[in-house]
Amino acid sequence: MKFDRRSFLALAGMSSLVGMGRRGKLWAASPFPQQKAARLRKGNTLALVNPAGATAHRVEIDILVESMNALGLKVKLGEHVMSRYGYLAGGDKERAADVMDQFADDSVDGILAMRGGWGCARILPRLDFDIIRQNPKVLVGYSDVTALLVAVYAKTGLVTFHGPLGIGPWNSFSVDYFKRILFQGEAATLSNPSVIGDNLTQVADRVRTIHGGKARGKLLGGNLTVLTALMGSEFLPEWEGSILFLEDIEEAVYRVDRMLTQLKLAGVLDRISGFVFGKCTRCLPGQSYGSLTLEQVFDDHIAPLQIPAWQGAMIGHVAHKFTVPVGLDAEIDADEGTIQLLEGAVR
Repeated sequence: MKFDRRSFLALAGMSSLVGMGRRGKLWAASPFPQQKAARLRKGNTLALVNPAGATAHRVEIDILVESMNALGLKVKLGEHVMSRYGYLAGGDKERAADVMDQFADDSVDGILAMRGGWGCARILPRLDFDIIRQNPKVLVGYSDVTALLVAVYAKTGLVTFHGPLGIGPWNSFSVDYFKRILFQGEAATLSNPSVIGDNLTQVADRVRTIHGGKARGKLLGGNLTVLTALMGSEFLPEWEGSILFLEDIEEAVYRVDRMLTQLKLAGVLDRISGFVFGKCTRCLPGQSYGSLTLEQVFDDHIAPLQIPAWQGAMIGHVAHKFTVPVGLDAEIDADEGTIQLLEGAVR
């Protein structure tokens, strides 16, 4: 289920953003020392939670459990994983309790969100970030789970992971990066598939350079709509010197334009050292008289920053996706369309 999150966009600026220009010293994106969770190993227990939208079909959980078992992992289901309160997977108190229970449970080695939708931002005030900081664990998801990923990083320094949701799909491309990042702790290079197939050149998953060059910084970002909805809150990290990565789904081009404008007015875009846009799935022009293209929007907002920037990464609401560590140092190459992790994301 996709919930219309546009009603929740905050209009406040980022009053907490202070610091040096993006070409100066790189600031810590979280006021807390960086923490890394222990890597996943065969025999570990992965907890399944639903911090946002409800899961309607038990078979989705059955498929996920079998998929995780195929990776050698045991699965623990959160108490309220099948609960429902309207479009939410139970009330705010229940969903927050499920998240906290997994961080407090010594038998749990990692936490995977079942789905996105809407709801993670609602539970942020109910989380005990001291407990999370004292019990660092792998935390994975994307879409609306962006709110949980960036808040946990901002409040604890724990590197989190913008990667597959429980509802999958768990194909070979996604599983390969999931294993390399979370099991092997590899300082991997994230690069798009280069499949020509029955064509004269590559057609799918192409990279477009917005502004060339290389940049280093902490990877921060996620779903564009969710991030802009958190503007003005205490649950966002500092952006100074970071590499901002974004994705979205079913947003008209003018709304992407509006949200990037908000990031500009809030001072975020002027503080980043690099920019990566993944996929904007089914982001159509809408019913207006005319429309800019996404490329024109990026040329208007990102190209003038004159920082390394590219679009087309395997990040977002697509079947084949990267696992991207939130809060980890990386280098992007905007000409090649790659993200090079500068260290392992787990210990």
